[in-house]
Amino acid sequence: MFWDERLISYDFGPGHPMNPVRVELTMALARELGVLDRPNVTVSGFDAADDKLLRLVHEEGYIAAVKHAGATGTPDPRHGLGTPDNPVFLGMHEASALVAGASVAAAEAVWTGRAEHAANISGGLHHALSGGASGFCVYNDPAIAIAWLLDNGAERVAYVDIDVHHGDGVQAAFYDDPRVMTISLHETPRTLFPGTGFPDETGAEGTSVNISLPPGTGDGPWLRAFDAIIPPLLRRFRPDVLVTQHGADGHALDPLAHLTLSVDGQRTAYSLLHRLAHETAGGRWIATGGGGYELVQVVPRAWTHLLAEAAGGPIPPDTPTPEGWREIARHRTGEIAPLRMTDGTDEVRISRWGDGYDPGSPVDQAVLATRRAVFPEHGLDPMTDE
Repeated sequence: MFWDERLISYDFGPGHPMNPVRVELTMALARELGVLDRPNVTVSGFDAADDKLLRLVHEEGYIAAVKHAGATGTPDPRHGLGTPDNPVFLGMHEASALVAGASVAAAEAVWTGRAEHAANISGGLHHALSGGASGFCVYNDPAIAIAWLLDNGAERVAYVDIDVHHGDGVQAAFYDDPRVMTISLHETPRTLFPGTGFPDETGAEGTSVNISLPPGTGDGPWLRAFDAIIPPLLRRFRPDVLVTQHGADGHALDPLAHLTLSVDGQRTAYSLLHRLAHETAGGRWIATGGGGYELVQVVPRAWTHLLAEAAGGPIPPDTPTPEGWREIARHRTGEIAPLRMTDGTDEVRISRWGDGYDPGSPVDQAVLATRRAVFPEHGLDPMTDE
């Protein structure tokens, strides 16, 4: 686990949806539940990403623009700086480089064998492009970490993004590179930012994979789509490392999107990804945060489940949230925090693709569109996985 209190300086200001209190409350909840005190968990420091690391993904002129905007407070619309989504704030470069540095440190720890799993919950800034900020993201830390892995000997890296928004910046960084498989499970771009992520965006040799789901999709159908696409492709691709992005904004309470997941559906996906890391990537797993704008009710519980899963000891869903944490949440936000680590569903059943295709289901239609677009590139039958 890579953490530094300075990470909460990634702050676009009052009223912005991406309030760093969500990360602060996650760390507080994980501490109160003892996740960070487990003997196999180390909370480590790290260095901010320097310009050499940032240039693995970002243009030199853009890095200079971020530095200038963050030092002077001057907007630079040519580079997406000073928009409603990405307001300029003082220290923007330093805060953003710190987030990127944490993800690179996680990648280095896993690749060198110092850790089997590593996490940076402040990361997952997947919309940043090579020459511009976008969607609350200044530097694209997952892409930088993946580029570092490739530069240091990884031959195949898989990136799975379960944020409600398409992971467009990571896809763009590796769209023509068959060494990187990007898989994004998101709400359809017809109804949600950034307007990309259709199934026909397949990249080099079918290594860009997009599952575009209709608004209103809940736990069962969402996990069916996950199960129908992600495991068979990871098993065929056999990455050296699995990098995952865990935006919690697919939850029903999230104010910026239209899926209807529960915390229980999300933690089920974390468990599945953990297993897939061991099955397909030798256990090498790097997990990041991402979106998520229900700051008290959703994000802290979801990401604490993620950290516990990565630590090898999932939190039972009916576990009460500690009274001390609820008081911290009330003091920091004025909100009454949830009482338990569940939304009320201990186990979410997954309906397997092999159980039969329903042509009347919009989710099954979306799944089949993705399977038809990319499965043949990997020697898989769109209907059977074989």
